[in-house]
Amino acid sequence: MVRGKVQMRRIENPVHRQVTFCKRRMSLLKKAKELSILCDADIGVIVFYAHGKIYELATNGNMQGLIERYKSAYTQRKGESSEQNKPQAIQQEVLMLTHEIDLLQKGLRYMNGERDINHMNLDELQALENNLEIWVNNIRSQKMQIMSREIEMLRNQEGILKAANDILQERIIEQNGILDVSSNTMIPQVTYPLAMESNYYL
Repeated sequence: MVRGKVQMRRIENPVHRQVTFCKRRMSLLKKAKELSILCDADIGVIVFYAHGKIYELATNGNMQGLIERYKSAYTQRKGESSEQNKPQAIQQEVLMLTHEIDLLQKGLRYMNGERDINHMNLDELQALENNLEIWVNNIRSQKMQIMSREIEMLRNQEGILKAANDILQERIIEQNGILDVSSNTMIPQVTYPLAMESNYYL
């Protein structure tokens, strides 16, 4: 009797689905064992069934050992692929930097009047505009920093001059006080009356 072709879709009948799962699971595990014996391969099979049951097969050792081997091999393979991709990434970065340097050099030549700006295309003009904006912002920032430092220095000088002025004012006040005191303690010129006895004229 000819066996009909099985359609690859979910079996709706739960009893038929359970029977098919058991048969095919056993067949899968059997084929894995045969492949391991015939080809001297370490094989690990993990099956998660819909009802939460787990079926596993490790042909050499245990499943944990196979998983650890897989992790180390995966990490090594990933590292090798990243190492292989490094030269490509470096080349792309070099190309981008070279293109940016060319644009900057062209922009400098245009700014210095060595070439006419009318011969620049849209990308070159956009790059030149962006670089000019960056330069202007940097110049303004540097200018503000210098002005802030100068203002702070002038404020410090103002404080020093004010302190010196206060000291001089105190000295002037002290000297004026000393002069006032000395002028008040000078010996006054007092006129003494003549005391003449009358018998001198007798």
